[in-house]
Amino acid sequence: MHIQTHIITDLPVFDIHDSLKKVIRFFKENTSSHVSITENGIFLGVLSENDFDTFEKDKKIEDYRYNLETFLVHNDSNWLDVVETFARNEANLLAVLDDQNKIIGHYELSDIVGAFIDTPFFTEPGGILVVAKGANDYSFSEVAQIVESNNTKIIGAFITDIRNDVVQITLKIGSSNLNDVVQTFRRYNYNILLGNKDDQFLEDLKQRSDYLDKYLNV
Repeated sequence: MHIQTHIITDLPVFDIHDSLKKVIRFFKENTSSHVSITENGIFLGVLSENDFDTFEKDKKIEDYRYNLETFLVHNDSNWLDVVETFARNEANLLAVLDDQNKIIGHYELSDIVGAFIDTPFFTEPGGILVVAKGANDYSFSEVAQIVESNNTKIIGAFITDIRNDVVQITLKIGSSNLNDVVQTFRRYNYNILLGNKDDQFLEDLKQRSDYLDKYLNV
């Protein structure tokens, strides 16, 4: 997934010496979780909308330097790193920096979620399996071998949970031989948490495309 095509460049960037009036006006007119702050063209950090009520409009951003958070991504960051940064910082906006620490644009959470929804994992026909096994007992090579030994192709797979040393893996596979795949996973001591031949699981995710926003409480 080439998420660099989703970098937007039309959002304002504020200088540390700007008046807070500009930031306050931006937060009133937009739903962004953060704004980016620079000094002499170099990224300093971001101010959070959560601090909005504490801002005094007659002061400068400089007076709130201690409020700045410093999370960011670079223009060569992959989409998994971008999603992780969104999640860790409860943000819906991320500054994208070049190798000189200058802002080249931003990612918006809704765009990244939308790009994920458009991947073959969601769009290609097939069945969904959710399997679980001990963190020290599974391997993706084994998972692939189980699926492909039943003349079925893996469309996509990712780890969706790790809890109490148990890994949960969500698989999208070709719709043929689904029952045989399930039985083989069981023979290899995988627990089957979900196995369906229709796409209800995917439909639920599509209908709740803002699930990340809710999870992040943005």
